[in-house]
Amino acid sequence: MAISANVILTQAMLGLNNGAFYAMLSLGLAVIFGLLNIVNFAHGAFYMLGAFVALIGLTQLGPWLGMPDLQINFWWALLLAPLVVGALGVIIERTMLRRLYGLDHLYGLLLTFGIALVLQGFFTNFYNTAGTPYPGKPEMLEGVVDLGFMFFPKYRLFALVVSLAVCFATWYLIERTKLGAILRAGTEKPKLVEAFGVNVPLLVTLTYGFGVALAAFAGVLAAPIYAVSPLMGADLIIIVFAVVVIGGMGSIMGAIVTGLSLGMIEGVTKVVYPPAASTVVFLIMALVLLVRPAGLFGKE
Repeated sequence: MAISANVILTQAMLGLNNGAFYAMLSLGLAVIFGLLNIVNFAHGAFYMLGAFVALIGLTQLGPWLGMPDLQINFWWALLLAPLVVGALGVIIERTMLRRLYGLDHLYGLLLTFGIALVLQGFFTNFYNTAGTPYPGKPEMLEGVVDLGFMFFPKYRLFALVVSLAVCFATWYLIERTKLGAILRAGTEKPKLVEAFGVNVPLLVTLTYGFGVALAAFAGVLAAPIYAVSPLMGADLIIIVFAVVVIGGMGSIMGAIVTGLSLGMIEGVTKVVYPPAASTVVFLIMALVLLVRPAGLFGKE
């Protein structure tokens, strides 16, 4: 049976929405690996943590503090969750990861994998792994928008636009500003940069916190779309790592472009050949690694 162009465009748009989350998460991974040389396997857990901070702030924080009327709404959660999770990332970097700099990547991967398991196990003790709906989607983002070929949910369109804005703002900050130049220089030639009076260890700590905060921000954006679950990060992290490998380890633009593209490809595959939808990303990764092991945007 022939598939109409409208159906393909609809699935591509929905896939682009998922790709925006892939891009944000892989962007945080690329920032941390590209600037700190750490394979951060806990990234999915920080994404999950951002969603839970939003959920707890809206539904449980007030009763816990004896103030039933206290609620942290969605807009405040977008601001506060990245700060809270980013602060946790800073603590982890200063107390654990800092001891592993200069060692083999495997040590950082094992440590962050362990952190992910601890965070996931903690929330599994208190919340249903099937997921809890987030009830705080803003009323102004209810309903749909007519795109001509489909009616697209307003909130999904908002999440897509915000994700793209954050991704390209991060790319501009790191690749086109003086601060970004200092960050890159501080990781490549730390002794030289310190000679100019720059506090490189603090810069490294804040960079890790920023990468973690990006994951938490994505988690808050995802909460009204997907059920908030202790496993939501684990379900995504393998795909996100595939995105980073295809784009090129440490490549900021590679993470963004590849995340968006693979989301669309995955979405279209669901209608063109559904059995391949769950494996198409990994097939593309295998092909890219055969042709260009450093990734599409990576340096050989």
